[in-house]
Amino acid sequence: MRGEQTLPRQFTWLWAAYAVSTCGTWLAFDAFPLIAIQVLHAEPGAVSALAAVGPAVGALIALPLGPWVEFRRKRPAMITMDVVRFAALLTIPAAYALGALSFTQLLVVSILVGAADITFTSASGAYLKSLVRPDKLLAANGRFEATTWTAAMLGPPLGGAAIGLLGPVVTVVTNAVSFLLSAACIQAINDKEPQPVRTQKQRVSACDLLEGWRLILAHSALRRLFCNALLVNGLIMAVSPLMAIIMLSRLGFSPWQYGLAFAAPCIGGLIGSRMARRLVPRFGQHRVMIVSGIARACWLIGLAFVRPGFAGLLLVITVEFGLITCCAVFSPVLATYRLNQIPSHLVVRTLSAWTVATKAGIAALTALWGVLAGFTGPRAAVAAAGLAILATPLLLPRRTQAQHTADPQLVSS
Repeated sequence: MRGEQTLPRQFTWLWAAYAVSTCGTWLAFDAFPLIAIQVLHAEPGAVSALAAVGPAVGALIALPLGPWVEFRRKRPAMITMDVVRFAALLTIPAAYALGALSFTQLLVVSILVGAADITFTSASGAYLKSLVRPDKLLAANGRFEATTWTAAMLGPPLGGAAIGLLGPVVTVVTNAVSFLLSAACIQAINDKEPQPVRTQKQRVSACDLLEGWRLILAHSALRRLFCNALLVNGLIMAVSPLMAIIMLSRLGFSPWQYGLAFAAPCIGGLIGSRMARRLVPRFGQHRVMIVSGIARACWLIGLAFVRPGFAGLLLVITVEFGLITCCAVFSPVLATYRLNQIPSHLVVRTLSAWTVATKAGIAALTALWGVLAGFTGPRAAVAAAGLAILATPLLLPRRTQAQHTADPQLVSS
């Protein structure tokens, strides 16, 4: 708590921007699929395409934006991305009111928002590194992590209630306004951000696009952590649609029970994010990252044993609570270590590369596990994911490197 009190006042505005936009995003969770189904009467294949194609194409668009943002002030870039998201989302209720809403528009908006999300996240990571001292980064990342899980716990139930009362478009309006408020918070930061020194030509080259991946792959610890995160996140997300099939279709759980099973355990995110800030000073960054990385791999297999009734619901809540708590310890420690390892002039490109690859990995593993479930059944596919994730701790680094020096050549192993 003492560490949080010494965070700079400018960070409070950055955190407020993150909090308001994250709350808006979780309130509008699954709003696009619901609009496609309830308003446009889209077929299941089209809804799946909306969920997969939009973020994937958005990630491709975000690739060249990383080098473009790298050599510009991050605060104006973040405000621009917020305004883009606000304007794009606002076209949906406008078209709905005029009776002109189409599936193509939903897809285009999903692509624009996906690209802006990645660019904003990468720019904010670089800005955070310039705003907060290295010894305070864990406290800052812990606050972001706690905010994420709070929004994940409260947003979907409140958003679902709003959709039930006012229709699916209302949460899109709320989400759009949240990005406008986020831009206002970032604008309120009283910080004279220096113009980054441009060491390359303004024109973006192929080498610029690959620089982030090159740094990740050349750094022994980051490379292993990247592969670990890619597989763990992908396997966890691949199980999500399969659990919906098992619980709602096969076992007869009601939608509110299904929502409770995955919303209530998010309290573990608050607990884990606070634990991280206390564990690292006591046991060290590397040990906490390794232990929590191993622990988060042990829970997923439990979902394969879900049964009908209260016992099954309690099992899912317990497994999810343990998984989320371990992830909430691991994530801010990883984010802090990663920022300290990336040279300042490569932060945006490296975080963009990391995010794009993560989204692609989640999409690929989700599709692969969907095919697997078609052959083996959803429960067997969940068990396969639970067994596969048990091997991911082997990718964790046996040791981590010290904070990078100013020379980017020294970052590689």
